[in-house]
Amino acid sequence: MMIIISALVFFGLLVLGLDVGFAMILAALMGMMLNGAIDPVMAPLTLVSGVDSAALITVPLFVLAGEIMNRGGVTRRLITWSAAMVGHFRGSLSQVALTTNLVMSGITGSAVADATATGSLLIPDMKKEGYRPGYAAAVIAAGAMLGPMIPPSIPMIIYAIMANLSIGKLFLAGIVPGLMLFAGYMVICAMIARRHGYAAKPRATWTERARATRLSIWALMVPVLIILGIRSGFITETEAAGVICAYALVVGMVIYRDLKVGQLGAVFYSAGKTSAVILFLLAAAGPFSWLLNESHIATRISQGILSISSDPLVVLLVVNLLLFVVGMILEPLPALVMFVPTLVPIQAQLGIDPIHFATVVILNLMIGMLHPPIGLLLFVTSAVGRVPLWPIAVALLPFLAWSLMVLVLISVFPGLVTWLPNLTS
Repeated sequence: MMIIISALVFFGLLVLGLDVGFAMILAALMGMMLNGAIDPVMAPLTLVSGVDSAALITVPLFVLAGEIMNRGGVTRRLITWSAAMVGHFRGSLSQVALTTNLVMSGITGSAVADATATGSLLIPDMKKEGYRPGYAAAVIAAGAMLGPMIPPSIPMIIYAIMANLSIGKLFLAGIVPGLMLFAGYMVICAMIARRHGYAAKPRATWTERARATRLSIWALMVPVLIILGIRSGFITETEAAGVICAYALVVGMVIYRDLKVGQLGAVFYSAGKTSAVILFLLAAAGPFSWLLNESHIATRISQGILSISSDPLVVLLVVNLLLFVVGMILEPLPALVMFVPTLVPIQAQLGIDPIHFATVVILNLMIGMLHPPIGLLLFVTSAVGRVPLWPIAVALLPFLAWSLMVLVLISVFPGLVTWLPNLTS
């Protein structure tokens, strides 16, 4: 009864418009006070324990690195590089948007940051060239969804810490699904461009491509440095985040010279706000998760799912359906911190590869950013591009369909996820 009241309070507060983090804290506190056997002092204690991990230092450091890169002229140079590489493809600006987001995802690890940076520059350009506004915003939203799948990924860091997994291996696991999403999105853009007559730009010469690569090489090297540094064992994940911050400062202030000393305050402030939101959600989930654990709800959910079947593939299908519904109600990070403690025991009991299971869960919740009613990327691209929500949602349907197809493929064929991490074991 206690947990039912807490859940009703939580969803009631969400309906009233309260922030997810505060709603979780108040709902958990209500549940603790209703249970006379629980000391409410557990609320602040579990708040602290939710973020009491040294590995979480990587989150604000990677966020800061992405912010420095964005303010340091990286986005503009990556757009130029992408135009030189794929601008001759049918529907050139949409292909440029996807390619830019693919590379940006290896720098920021944040879908919202990528959508904001690339959307503010490319959505107006696509509109000027005759692209439907809803489609222009949909392309940016789909491309930004690659951010949480390509390392460094903030959701992967959080999942790895919560489930005690290797961050480096989880980074590697997201590369193939991320590239599958990217390839499918490019085909979709080419088909839509053929139907609507979106033109291609002239093919860049090899000299122009070499020049664009030379100007962008410092940004293009970031994901390579992260993966090589971590997998070689030369630096840890936390050290890699710190090194990339220093690298980003040198690139922005010394090499590109687009980032000035006077702008650093705004950069640190913006990165601090983003990091605070992420870490506050993790802290807020502490009391709520503890209450769920004390009420044995996680055990009951696990038993309920396992009672349906003991076949790992069937259970994965059930988990996917559950998370798809969850993604319609909650944003990805709150859903992640709330449901990972419940789902990990299911994975362990059935012997599903933990890296495979983690990648499926993360991709599923990230897909939630592409569809209503929550659809975080819908709202971001709508605001950035000044486009109504409904045309974006309609234009996103082909991208959403392919995203679900990739989710099914990696669920059925775990080797798509695990072969790369296993190569480096």
